[in-house]
Amino acid sequence: MKELIELIAKSLVDNPDAVHVNEIEGERTTVYELRVGPGDLGKVIGKNGQTARSIRILVNAASAKLGKRAVLEILE
Repeated sequence: MKELIELIAKSLVDNPDAVHVNEIEGERTTVYELRVGPGDLGKVIGKNGQTARSIRILVNAASAKLGKRAVLEILE
């Protein structure tokens, strides 16, 4: 899942080398912290939050297949 989030984020931003995903594994929930470079936060969030919402839906759907809950935090 971490690799999928990185792939999506790197395709959206101007500085793909600054993209980093930290995975915090819990018993039932996994938290993914997506960090992007300065100035790229708007590209990942998108207009009216549509891009971020789409990424979160994809992550939640993939996690549900694994029987877990996922939370995606987008940080600059």
